[in-house]
Amino acid sequence: MKQRPKKNEILLPPGGKPDMQHEASARAQGFSRICGIDEAGRGPLAGPVVAAAVILPMGYELPGLNDSKKLTARRREQLYEALMEDNQVQKCVSSADVREIDELNILRATHLAMQRAALGLTPRPDFCLIDGLAVPGFPLKSLNLVKGDARSLSIAAASILAKVTRDRYMKELDALYPQYGFARHAGYGTKAHLQAIQQYGVTEHHRRSFTPVAQMELPLGF
Repeated sequence: MKQRPKKNEILLPPGGKPDMQHEASARAQGFSRICGIDEAGRGPLAGPVVAAAVILPMGYELPGLNDSKKLTARRREQLYEALMEDNQVQKCVSSADVREIDELNILRATHLAMQRAALGLTPRPDFCLIDGLAVPGFPLKSLNLVKGDARSLSIAAASILAKVTRDRYMKELDALYPQYGFARHAGYGTKAHLQAIQQYGVTEHHRRSFTPVAQMELPLGF
C-alpha cells in the first residue's frame, strides 16, 4: 500500500537522487522550455551571490549528476565541465554583486540573480523550477521546490554551475587578497576569516550589511 506523505514532508525521488519528474509534469501541462534555477553564496560575508538557469534535453543523462552539496569539489568540477561543454544543455550563469547585496538585502539580491539567469537564456524558458521558497514577482511561470536540488535534475545541474562559478571567482579573489584565505572558505564566516578581517580590515568585496562585517567596522569603544 502506497504511503501518503506526512504534513510538511518533502518527498524525494526513489534512491534519493534528483530526476526529471517535475520537468515531465510541466511538459504534460504544455510547457516546452523548462529550466531549473539554483543559487550559491547566500551565506558568506564576502563575494557575490551567483545563480544559474539550466534547460536539459528530454532523456538527458549525466552519470553522477546530483545536488552540488552532495559532491566533492573535484566531482563538481568534472560535472561542471561536462555541462558547459554539452551544446544540448542550455545554460546561463548570472550574479548580484556585493554592492547590490548591501543595497537590496541578500534575499532580494538572490532573487535578482535568479531572474537574470532565467532571462539570460535564449530563447527564454516558458516554465522555471526554482530551488527554495517562492520568489515574489518572478517574471516567468514557475514552481518553487524546497530542496529542489535533490529533487529536480535541472535544478541539480544549476546548483553545480552556480557553485563552481562562485568558487572559481573566490579563488581569483584569493590571488588578489591572499591574507583573507578566500580560496579556503569562499567568503564564509570562519574563525580564520573573521580574524583576517579584524587584522587587515574590510575589503570592497565584503558585505558591509552583514552583521559580522559591520561590527568589525565599528570604532573601538562603541
